[in-house]
Amino acid sequence: MLLDGAGVGALPDAAAYGDAGANTLLHVLTGEGPLALPRLKQLGLEEILQLASGSTAVLPAPPAGAGYYGRASSRAAGKDSTSGHWELAGVIMAQPFPVYPRGFPPEIISAFEEVIGRPCLGNCRASGTEIIEVLGEHHLQSGFPIVYTSADSVFQVAAHERITPPEQLYRWCTAARAILQGEHAVGRVIARPFEGNPGTFKRTSRRKDFSLPPPGRTLLDQAAAAGYPVAVIGKVADIFDHRGVTVHRPASGNEATAAALLALLAEIPRGIIWATFGDFDTLYGHRNDCRGFAAALESFDRFLGRLLGLLRPGDLLFITADHGCDPTWPGTDHTREHVPLIAWGPAVKRRCPLGTRPTFADLGASAAAWLRLSPLENGESFLDCR
Repeated sequence: MLLDGAGVGALPDAAAYGDAGANTLLHVLTGEGPLALPRLKQLGLEEILQLASGSTAVLPAPPAGAGYYGRASSRAAGKDSTSGHWELAGVIMAQPFPVYPRGFPPEIISAFEEVIGRPCLGNCRASGTEIIEVLGEHHLQSGFPIVYTSADSVFQVAAHERITPPEQLYRWCTAARAILQGEHAVGRVIARPFEGNPGTFKRTSRRKDFSLPPPGRTLLDQAAAAGYPVAVIGKVADIFDHRGVTVHRPASGNEATAAALLALLAEIPRGIIWATFGDFDTLYGHRNDCRGFAAALESFDRFLGRLLGLLRPGDLLFITADHGCDPTWPGTDHTREHVPLIAWGPAVKRRCPLGTRPTFADLGASAAAWLRLSPLENGESFLDCR
């Protein structure tokens, strides 16, 4: 289970990204606490936050006394969802995806406009909710799509569902994905359908991401090749370009993701289930909503209590994140942070403080070891941690 944006302390190179001092979970808990998070605390959250606060002391045992708990550093360049997910699955990006703080160059926009047969609005860096408020009415009148980006490597296309049906928007984004290659190979092209009227526009659940394929063999590839079911929920399939995925369940929002996860756990006796809980990032981190982030953590903890009781003797649960998205930090962008690293299952009977692991890929390596797969190219299993 991946809590999108739930970082635990700035990485050593965070200053190069303008993120020195960012600390998503610590700032949410200190700003909105005390929070009711008994299951996360049972699994070692407070001990992980001790690391996030800068303490170098040996981590004590969490109240439950068993399980793996610590945090991981990123070796990939950047702080986006794609490189974070890929690194967790064993593929490390050596170079960051390109970003466009001043909008996309004329050759990209001209090529896109030629393919779709109409001009574009926007072409700037903007908040997705704000830009549809500013340009949504013009879009309704003209039929021209809204193109924008963010601090991440994304080419986003917003269109009202009444003007541009989602399937047409997806075709436009497929065309954009074909254009955005080489030096302009952004991490994701994202279709952003919205609905409503001026003053009440809102994005719908029919978002779709068009990612590049991972440049190496991932945990998902290894598991699928070994004959395991690989079930993913929501945008995870898009982030891996559907490679190595054998079962995909669409879901939008934490509540739908949780429901899909419970259904898959009942259906799939062995293999991998990957669920990314995106509301922490999309609804709260990017909108500087510390209180909403805190409430979502409490809701997740209640769900976690239910899930832990359903785990079978051979199951192993991982909890992590892909980057930070500190709602207390200036701006609305991702923050370059460590991520939590928690692993627990009914068969885990001892406590294993992990400290700070050198790469997110240690999670993928540990999952591969648990399933007795061939080792991944990157990462080392922490399951034999002493």
